[in-house]
Amino acid sequence: MAQVFWIGILILNVVTFFVYGIDKFKAKKSLWRIPESTLLILAALGGSVGAYLGMKVWHHKTLHKKFSLGVPAILLLHLALLVYIMNSSS
Repeated sequence: MAQVFWIGILILNVVTFFVYGIDKFKAKKSLWRIPESTLLILAALGGSVGAYLGMKVWHHKTLHKKFSLGVPAILLLHLALLVYIMNSSS
């Protein structure tokens, strides 16, 4: 069961990474955009690594405070939760 969870998290992060890239592409082409709430929800649901890497690789949303501060904060919360779970299961 744990393996399925981690595979799901990996897939979510890969999808989130590419969604940030797609939104950057759409921004450059003045096309319909992915809502900011969707980008943040993907990060909050477990795609924080993908969101952070997407921001860095695609240079997307790096000037928006809710992303430049929010995504790293979500990532830190996820890491803290991971450390807690790892320590409590031993």
